[in-house]
Amino acid sequence: MSFLKVKGMRIVDSFGKPVILSGVNLGGWLNMEAYILHAPNFAEQIFKSNFKKELGNAALLEFEESFRSTFITEEDFKKIKGFGFNCIRLPFHYKIVENRNISYLDKALQWAAKYKIWVILDLHAAPGAQNHDWHSDSDGRAALWTDVKNQEKAYKIWEKVADKYKDNVWVAGYDLLNEAVLDDTNLLNKFYKNLIKKIRAVDKNHILFIEGNRWGIDIECLEEFKDDNYVISVHNYEPLQFTFNFTPGLKYPLRNKEFSWNKGVNERHLAKYKAISKSRNVPVFVGEFGVNYRDGLYGEDIWLKEVVNTFKALGFSWTYWTYKAVKHYMFPDGLFSYYRNSAWVNRQGPKTGWDTYASLWNKNKKEIAASWKTDNFRLNKEIAEVLKRGI
Repeated sequence: MSFLKVKGMRIVDSFGKPVILSGVNLGGWLNMEAYILHAPNFAEQIFKSNFKKELGNAALLEFEESFRSTFITEEDFKKIKGFGFNCIRLPFHYKIVENRNISYLDKALQWAAKYKIWVILDLHAAPGAQNHDWHSDSDGRAALWTDVKNQEKAYKIWEKVADKYKDNVWVAGYDLLNEAVLDDTNLLNKFYKNLIKKIRAVDKNHILFIEGNRWGIDIECLEEFKDDNYVISVHNYEPLQFTFNFTPGLKYPLRNKEFSWNKGVNERHLAKYKAISKSRNVPVFVGEFGVNYRDGLYGEDIWLKEVVNTFKALGFSWTYWTYKAVKHYMFPDGLFSYYRNSAWVNRQGPKTGWDTYASLWNKNKKEIAASWKTDNFRLNKEIAEVLKRGI
């Protein structure tokens, strides 16, 4: 076994054989996203601050350890392999590394080696936040771009990760920055150039996955980097009104006067990324795509089938967002979903999901932790079947 490499428009193994990476994101495990635990989308730091105020720091540390050791386990890597997937994209908060919790990454890579699954390490929440959204743990600012100290901190995070895993063959590579959003794309390119230099000073082995601007949508803004082992990474959730269920009742394919989207539109949309990658002679990796699952009643399985088939036709690698989540009426909600309305889900409100944890934790911690296990989640079968056929 040796490192995956980029060769022209392909990712190849040690024998030069093309490899298409296909799998899932382990969203919510090492980066806590509110909706994945069925709460309003605000930053992880706000949840933790509120929990700590109610129960104290010791209880918060206990909660975090319980969640990290239960939400994803070795059994999940076994399940992922059982679907036929060969790749996991692993989003992590920079504090996982900064606060010496990197052992969680170690554990994930041990399981990956056991089940022969490649892992893409994804910096999902950077110092200061790379966008204004909850999933970067933003306080309302994107201070990665306004404070050089945050950029320096991000470089150090990656230097530490790259140095630690430079010889690990089950690391497919490093997704340098999830979903940057900023007006000055020169600053984005400068950040990437500096980061590539620093990583390559310690690790020349692994593929770099480089995302564009505007939540991974705009890759035209990216310069061509002086590195022979990188991939352009995009995210594909179009059309959001349907995939995120922002407009309830839309049925795919969309054919109304206000908005239309179908197989042909999907193909043309994704072909634009292929054209850019071809002009630059680098592969494309779709790091995120997904749909809010509604039992196939609204054509979400049709949308997914068309998208995955187009990936295959274009030679794109991919990881589905996401592996598991508490069932929500909005946002892509997983290959596995938790459907019960336990007291700590409480869909009727007024407090839902992790907003309930502080009031319930001391009394119900065992039951809450048990509910996080994947065995208590239901497989969304149509989603699983489409993804398996798309490998």
